[in-house]
Amino acid sequence: MGETDTRTQPRQNSRRITFFSVPVDLLTLEQTVGRAEQAMADRHSIRHTALNVAKLVNLRKDKELAADVCESDIVGIDGMGIVLGLRLFGLKSARRVAGIDLMFALLDHCARSGRRPYILGARQEHLDRAISVARSRFPGLELAGSRNGYFQPEEEKTIVAEIADSGADCLFVAMPTPRKERFLNRHAAALNVPFIMGVGGSVDVLAGSIARAPGWMQRIGLEWLHRLYMEPRKMFWRYARTNTAYLALLMKALIKQNNPVNDA
Repeated sequence: MGETDTRTQPRQNSRRITFFSVPVDLLTLEQTVGRAEQAMADRHSIRHTALNVAKLVNLRKDKELAADVCESDIVGIDGMGIVLGLRLFGLKSARRVAGIDLMFALLDHCARSGRRPYILGARQEHLDRAISVARSRFPGLELAGSRNGYFQPEEEKTIVAEIADSGADCLFVAMPTPRKERFLNRHAAALNVPFIMGVGGSVDVLAGSIARAPGWMQRIGLEWLHRLYMEPRKMFWRYARTNTAYLALLMKALIKQNNPVNDA
């Protein structure tokens, strides 16, 4: 429909490594969109997980979360802390692909190519507002469906069946960690959606209920500081605990001269 076919874009720089034994895919935003489009074109399901410091730290003590992440087809770098850690151990090519940027890029792609996304999660009022904003921001966007994220476990089978029957080309799951990872690990095969990714609070940002950091803070990796300023009670102890644990991991590896970056 008049757009460049992302499947023809170069992918030779893509590479899967492990970082502290966790798989990480070194993909650019364009390469990730290309992988998503290929999955949608082939109707072959792949699952994307966004990795940040908190998730890396938490999965080391949470075997279920570790399995949820490690079994994903794409593990993208969503946190600047991961980028800095990789660069510290010599991987200078590491780049962040923020989950929200990927979601917006895919919504734009869907609007231009006729693909139809499904959005699962967030409060109903935020979801409704986000859909309205998305349709205005990405003209031509048509959704396969939507559902808020407030449901009981016994409702999951019905929701999964509704998504599977919707014919969606991609699915955005706007639920917190580890709930979205648990949901996807239980149901990914039955969802019948080519490209699936968890987007956390991105729907709330799209709806305007949560302000994203200014562009200059995003570019220099201080988006976390903006979030701390906006939600100090929620984020302070999370950052204090996980960032301290992550720093300890990095320091231990440096002292012992153990490089935690390896080819997968």
